[in-house]
Amino acid sequence: MPGTPWWKTAVIYQIAVSSFADSDGDGRGDIRGVIEHLDYLRGAPGSLGVDAIWLTPVNRSPLRDFGYDVSDYRSIEPRFGTMNDFRELVDACHERGLRVITDLVLNHTSDEHPWFTASRSSREDPRRDWYVWRDGRGPGRPPNRWRAVAEGSAWARDPRTGQYYYHAFLPFQPDLNWRNPAVQDEMLDVARSWLEFGVDGFRLDLINHLYEDERLRDNPLKPGVRPYLAQRHLYDHSQPESLEVAARLRAIADAHGERVLLGEVFSDDWQDCLDYLGDGTDRLHLSFYLDFVRQRWSARGFHDSVDWLEEQLPRAAWPCYYLDNHDLPRSLSRLGGGRHALARAKVAAAMLLTLRGTPILYYGQELGMPESRVPHAALDDPIGRKFWPLRVGRDGCRTPMQWRSGPGAGFTTGVPWLPVDPSASTRNAAAETGDPASLLSWYRDLIALRSATPALRIGEYRALPGMPRDVFAFERTDGDERVVVLLNFSGSRRRCDLRLHRSWRTLLSTHGCDAESAALAPYEARVLDARLHEGPGTA
Repeated sequence: MPGTPWWKTAVIYQIAVSSFADSDGDGRGDIRGVIEHLDYLRGAPGSLGVDAIWLTPVNRSPLRDFGYDVSDYRSIEPRFGTMNDFRELVDACHERGLRVITDLVLNHTSDEHPWFTASRSSREDPRRDWYVWRDGRGPGRPPNRWRAVAEGSAWARDPRTGQYYYHAFLPFQPDLNWRNPAVQDEMLDVARSWLEFGVDGFRLDLINHLYEDERLRDNPLKPGVRPYLAQRHLYDHSQPESLEVAARLRAIADAHGERVLLGEVFSDDWQDCLDYLGDGTDRLHLSFYLDFVRQRWSARGFHDSVDWLEEQLPRAAWPCYYLDNHDLPRSLSRLGGGRHALARAKVAAAMLLTLRGTPILYYGQELGMPESRVPHAALDDPIGRKFWPLRVGRDGCRTPMQWRSGPGAGFTTGVPWLPVDPSASTRNAAAETGDPASLLSWYRDLIALRSATPALRIGEYRALPGMPRDVFAFERTDGDERVVVLLNFSGSRRRCDLRLHRSWRTLLSTHGCDAESAALAPYEARVLDARLHEGPGTA
């Protein structure tokens, strides 16, 4: 819309680069594989129609944690391609009207980064203070009792110098010391250099973990099944100084034109999500809202989660919603439904793409890719290997994109780095493209309707009262345009009272646009044009 930032109206598509498309047969996805499949996303007849892509990290990395262990922020990992490949990708996307968002990992590096190699070499090395080093509290006792997100102590003792270094996540991912001005300057310059290269923004990994309490105070204990959850995380993340970095990043992004910052705020305090938006103009553009993605299959649960965010969000700020990403079990499996799982997936898709805010899709979500069961011998995720079989790792949501049936599923001509899910034989892009009843076709229809309907792109949100408990109903309005969305989370028929809208017509429905006066069918999602005109008035 004229005068509206592109990121407010965009549909963003997350690409896990290792898993999307392999161009050279080595079994791992790469940048050129993404280039070869851009027409699937935008710019060709029958494309999905998304507006931006978000790439998981492509910087040089040992790839021990999906690229989130960076060993050089200013180069491309050779297993993904070259800097020239990345240049071609950015240019090809821009030619199609696609924006490019890249992951930026600011909190930690790989332990193979030259900075950390120097830092751990001696206590006197100039890079020593680039990371968080402390003496223990006694023999075998780390500096405090902080726990890593991946479990175990958040401190690792380095025998060479006898001190402990801090790692909020995995031991091979030491945290940078953001209290060191040289670290701040270097990392902000990394962001500046990629914006100058031409990327359209960043997904900021764990933006609220940049700083820890300067005094390293112990977190208070609380009841919890897992040790990490048995602490109130007051001192190991979400410190005020991280908000100052968010503001500095916003100034850098705004100085480069219309760019976007998406923040991963990993916290159980939903207020943290809001804090990183500031007043909507002075910190991040978008902030991930974890309460929404943690909901079970419940109309009331999603309704309440959305209403809380809408009520708390600063007026100038903008929501952001997602159901899948590279760290979560896939929603098709997570939201359940058994033989009704695909029907539920269509309802979830309609919700995601019609709410006020910027929706983020995850590769294969539009196909109905399930959470895959990866055998122990094939596990790649360090968390999955560490806790197998007690806890499920993240490999199940990272299996190769299902382009077509057959060996390799069109992802690779070689041996894939993770096994292809068996559902690829029937649930793949080639098979679903020509099927008007497929989940892929439903996503395309929703994205096309959203693109053509200002109320769905920038309109206000209002939950509709008086609906059955298992129907999530809301309206989106922009001027005289009014769109009503009805989502039946139930496996039974439900009748909704729409008499206040006087008249309406169906724009899109999972059960066909001739569904005008009947009650909602089981697991039906219906989008209505509710402007005043002649037509039926109740459903």
